[in-house]
Amino acid sequence: MAARLIVATAVLAIGAGASGAAGFHEVDRLPTHRKLVALTFDGGGDTANGTASILKTLSRRRVPATFFLAGRWIRLHPALARAIGRRYPIGDHTFDHADQTGLTSAQIRSDVRRGAWWIRVKTGRNPRPLFRFPYGARDARTIAVVNSMGYASVRWSLDTWGWMGRSEGQSVGSVVRRVAGQLQPGTIVLMHLGVAHDGSLLDAQALRRVISLVRARGYRFVTLGGFVHAPR
Repeated sequence: MAARLIVATAVLAIGAGASGAAGFHEVDRLPTHRKLVALTFDGGGDTANGTASILKTLSRRRVPATFFLAGRWIRLHPALARAIGRRYPIGDHTFDHADQTGLTSAQIRSDVRRGAWWIRVKTGRNPRPLFRFPYGARDARTIAVVNSMGYASVRWSLDTWGWMGRSEGQSVGSVVRRVAGQLQPGTIVLMHLGVAHDGSLLDAQALRRVISLVRARGYRFVTLGGFVHAPR
C-alpha cells in the first residue's frame, strides 16, 4: 500500500498540471468559498469491515456523503451496496479497481462500463458524472478517456490516511488531526470503507470525531451532486 501511495502521489502531480493545461475535467475541491465539506468514501478492495459502522454514524448524525464503489466490491458485498444506494449517491470506481494508467484506452472503457453496470443494476443508482480513479492514479490520457464517457474525474483535497493503518504510524487521533489541519471551504475528504492491511478501522472509528470537529467549526456537509458536472 505504501508503494501505491508513492505511485498515486506522483501521478497526481502530473495529472494536476496536465488537466489544468489541457482543460480536462477534473475536480479536487468544491467550487465554493462557503463553509461546505464533502465526505467521500471509497470501496475498492475486497474488505468492507468499516462500512456498517460508517453507515450507522452517518445516519445517526444526519450527514450526507458520496460513495465511490468498484463493481468487484459490490459483487462481494451486495447487501452493503444496496444499503448505500438507498441513501447516498454512488460514483464509478471501475470494476476491477486496477491502476488505469497501465491499461489501454479500450480496457479503461470496459472497466468503467462494467463498474457502472454493477452500480446501476445492484443499487439503482446512476454513477454519472462521478468517477474516481483507483489509487488516484491517472494521467492526461486516462482523464480524457473517462471524460469522453461523460464522467468528471473526482479527486480529493484531504486524504485522512486512515487506510494506512496503525502499523504505518496512523491512529484515530492522526485522522482527526489531519482533518483539523487541512479543513477549508470546499474540501473533499477521502475516507475508506474497508480495513487497512493491518486490520485497523481508523476511518470508521474516527468518523464521529471528524463530524463533530467539522460542525464545531461552522461547516456544513454536502454531497458532490450540484457541484460536479459532466464534461462539456
